[in-house]
Amino acid sequence: MKKLIIVLTITSLLSCDMIVTKKEKEIAMVEVVQPSVNDEVPFVWENANIYFLLTDRFKNGDTSNDVNFNRTKKPGKLRGFEGGDIKGITQKIEEGYFTKLGVNAIWFTPIFEQIHGSTDEGTGVTYGYHGYWTKDWTNLDPNYGTKEDLASLIEVAHKNGIRIVMDAVINHTGPVTEKDPVWPKDWVRTDKQCTYDNYENTISCTLVKNLPDIRTESNRDVKLPPQLIKKWKSEGRYEQEVAELDAFFERTGHPRAPRFYIIKWLTDYITEFGIDGYRADTVKHVEEYVWQEFKIECDYAFSEFKKNNPDKVLDNNDFYLVGEVYNYGIGTGQWFDFGDKKVNYFDKSFHSLINFEFKSDARGNNYETLFNKYSNLLNNELKGYGTLNYVSSHDDGQPLDPKRLKPYATANKLLLTPGSSQIYYGDESARSLIIEGTNGDATLRSNMNWEAIETDARTQNILEHWQKLGRFRAKHPAIGAGLHQMITAQPYYFYRSYSKDNFNDLVVIGLGVHKGNKSIDVSKIFKEGDSIHDFYSGVKSTVQNGRITIDSKFDIVLLEKI
Repeated sequence: MKKLIIVLTITSLLSCDMIVTKKEKEIAMVEVVQPSVNDEVPFVWENANIYFLLTDRFKNGDTSNDVNFNRTKKPGKLRGFEGGDIKGITQKIEEGYFTKLGVNAIWFTPIFEQIHGSTDEGTGVTYGYHGYWTKDWTNLDPNYGTKEDLASLIEVAHKNGIRIVMDAVINHTGPVTEKDPVWPKDWVRTDKQCTYDNYENTISCTLVKNLPDIRTESNRDVKLPPQLIKKWKSEGRYEQEVAELDAFFERTGHPRAPRFYIIKWLTDYITEFGIDGYRADTVKHVEEYVWQEFKIECDYAFSEFKKNNPDKVLDNNDFYLVGEVYNYGIGTGQWFDFGDKKVNYFDKSFHSLINFEFKSDARGNNYETLFNKYSNLLNNELKGYGTLNYVSSHDDGQPLDPKRLKPYATANKLLLTPGSSQIYYGDESARSLIIEGTNGDATLRSNMNWEAIETDARTQNILEHWQKLGRFRAKHPAIGAGLHQMITAQPYYFYRSYSKDNFNDLVVIGLGVHKGNKSIDVSKIFKEGDSIHDFYSGVKSTVQNGRITIDSKFDIVLLEKI
C-alpha cells in the first residue's frame, strides 16, 4: 500500500478551520497512510487495552475455596478474602465481558501462596487477600485456585485473543506473623526502614515495618529457607523442587543468591503456562540490574515455551515487561530521578513503565494538549518503548475521579490518549472508590459492582460508552501506537495514523462535536468515494466533495474506513 504524503501550507490549514499558533506558522509535513481494510489487525503492546483487577475482588467463580489455612479472624472492612478467584476471571472471559470492552490483555494481582496468618497495624486484621504478601512463589494460594485453573484461564484467554499478564514481586516476602516465620537473615533484612530520600535509602531497606526486604543485592550462595524445606517435604515435592533449582543454576551459572531463586520461580510460570507478560512490583526498590537479569530469564523462558508449544504461539511479540516505578512520569522520558542518582529502567529491562503522571495531565489539560504531548513523547524521547496510562489503581489514594462524576470524559482521555491504557476494574462501571468504614487503600478495593451493571441504567450507559471506545481502540492500533494530528480545533477533530510492515491504519475522531447532523471535512484524510463508518453511532457515509455526513444524537464520532 502506498503512503500518501500531504504537505499542508498555512492556507490549507486555515481552510480546515484550524487555529494556527505562532509556532505552527511553518509548513507542516503530515504523513497520511491509507488504511489496510482487509488485513488482520496486529496486536501491539503499545496500543494494548489492559484490564487490571484484584483477583480476590473481581468475581467469585468457586465458593468452595473461599476459606483456607484457618483464615477465620474477623478482618477489618475489605481487609480479608472476599472470594474472588481465577475461575471467576475465566467465567467473565467466556461470557465475553472483556471482548465487549475491547480488552486485549488482563493483568491480575499475584496469585502465589500468601502468608497464612494476618497482621493488625492499626487498620484492623488484614490477610494477604491482595496477593503481595508471598509465602511460597512456587505454589498458588488455594483461595485463588489451582494451577489447573490457571492453565484453563490462559487457554480460554488466548482463544479469545486476550493476553495474560501476571504480577511479579521480587522485593519482599510477606509479613512475619504467628503462622509465618521470618526468612533467614541471609535472605532478608528487617532492621532498616526506607526513608526514600536518596537511592540507597530507597533500595536497601524495608518498604514499611514488618515487610522483610529480600537481599536482592547479594551474590552470596544461600540455602533454602527451613520453612520452605519443611513445607515442600510435607507436600511431597521437595526432591522435585530441588532438582529443578539445581538444573536452573547449572544452566545459568548464577550464584544461588536470593534474587535468582525468585527469578527462577517466577519464570517457571512462563515456561509451564505460557503467560504473556509480567508487571513488576516495587521496581525502584530493587537494583536496576536485577530487572535486566529478570528480563534475560523471562525472554529465555518465553522462547522455550514457544519452541515446545508451537500450537499455542499467538504471534511474534516479545515477552512483555511493564514496571511500577512509583511516581515515574512520562514527562521525564527514560529516566527516574532519586535525587542523588538517575536510573533508566527501560535500558535492557522494561518495555513500558506505569505512568503516574497521566492523572495530572488528564486533569489539567484539554484533549489536544494531552494527546499532542503524549504523541510527541512516544515518538521522540520514548521511541521504541511504551507507557501505561491509568486513572485509578489499587494503591493510588488520589484517583482522577474518585466520586465517579465524569466517567465519560475519563474514558475519552484514558482510551484515546497515545500509549497503552490500564482500565482498573470498575473504571468502566463507575465502581465506587469511596467506601465508608474502610482504612487506607481498602477503599479502592471494593468488590466489582456486578449488580449495578445488571440493574442500574446509569451504570449500563457508562459501561456502553467505555465498551464502544474500547472496541474501537482494539480494532485500531493507530489510537495508542500511532501519530496524532489535529484537523480542526473548533469543532475538535483529529486523526491517528499507524504503519508497520504491511499494515496501515487510519482513524478520524471528533470529541465534543455538534449533536445531530454533522458535515465533516475529511478531504485531507480519506479519498473521494471512500465508505466511512462511525463506530460510535453505527452510521455510515460516503466521502463526497471531500466531506461526509453523520447524523447522530452523540457529540462524538469514531470514523473508520470500511
